[in-house]
Amino acid sequence: MKIGLAQTRFPQSAAEGLAIIKQQMINAAQNNCDLICFPESMIPGLRGVGYEVEAYDHEVQKRALEEIRALAKECQLAVILPMEWKDEHGYHLVAFVVGKQGEDLGLQIKNQIDPDEDQFDYVPGEGRQLFTIEDVSFGIVICHEGWRYPETVRWAARRGASIVFHPMFTGEVSNPDFYRGAMVCRSLENNIYFASVNYAIPNQQVTTTLISPTGERLCVADSGGEELLMYEIDPAKATRLLAQRFQPELVE
Repeated sequence: MKIGLAQTRFPQSAAEGLAIIKQQMINAAQNNCDLICFPESMIPGLRGVGYEVEAYDHEVQKRALEEIRALAKECQLAVILPMEWKDEHGYHLVAFVVGKQGEDLGLQIKNQIDPDEDQFDYVPGEGRQLFTIEDVSFGIVICHEGWRYPETVRWAARRGASIVFHPMFTGEVSNPDFYRGAMVCRSLENNIYFASVNYAIPNQQVTTTLISPTGERLCVADSGGEELLMYEIDPAKATRLLAQRFQPELVE
């Protein structure tokens, strides 16, 4: 399966976020990608990270999702679409998964909320999902989850995921080696691919990166630049050996 990891600029509005997504989807399809993944909360943008983000508008969110589903079908391209979403339980940070026919394959809600996000009253999700595209199973962990809750990645690996996608926002930080090392750990401790997708931002220290099941950095985006990383992953190399050897009953 050929994947595309879109390191994009931070959108100034929901409309710009949608336009960026469409442009990168067309780019990915022209390069024969099967699936493309975007950073956290592309529509309307992620709150609390130093950028102005417009007020939530559910009709805008719904129309954007519908347009992306239509373009996915036209391009024959699956999409991992992180965005804000409101349901009967409240506001969430989610990642929708859209199939190549524009079909709804479900969504992953961010379960572990960063303490800095408590001010926005996001409601954590309940449970985790596994998804399949082109016979490749994968999981999704959203930003804070992948950095500080490795159990979220292992959950997917133990259930057959060959790759876990990690939509995120990581700005200028004092300890970038922690984040770079965490990517390798999430991969190597489970023997799966780990695909971390960040925005293109000034003074960027943690960039979009794909890690192999043996901990090798297969491709790394440049700092601060918009870029579509593309790579043909081989799911047979994701042995999940260490994930499968874990004995959860010994730590309960």
